Amino acid sequence: MAQAAAKIIERELPAAVIDRSHLARMTLGDRSLEREVLQLFARQAALLLARMHSGEPAAVVSLAHTLKGSAASIGATGVQLAAAAVERASAAERKDALDRLAAAIDEACAAIAALLQQGETEG
Repeated sequence: MAQAAAKIIERELPAAVIDRSHLARMTLGDRSLEREVLQLFARQAALLLARMHSGEPAAVVSLAHTLKGSAASIGATGVQLAAAAVERASAAERKDALDRLAAAIDEACAAIAALLQQGETEG
């Protein structure tokens, strides 16, 4: 019974936009490196998304794959999943998939900005 309740709670509670534990493991707990990686990701995500909007289908798939890997490396699961959906999207589905990816990137960038600001006030 407790397991069933835990599974329901897991489904209802949204995961963190950026998995801080994963990020800490990937950066070996180096806060300065975390900041740098987060800043790079935010810039890269915006650049790749802009290129996807104007790119040929093969380029879009390649760019989405690159973004998926970058998102996985910082624990941005929402962006990772949305980028994977862009990779798999048919031509007819691509616009909607890109819109969902843009929303996931916006959410991740807002979380990154909050984390970076929080780090400035803590430091």
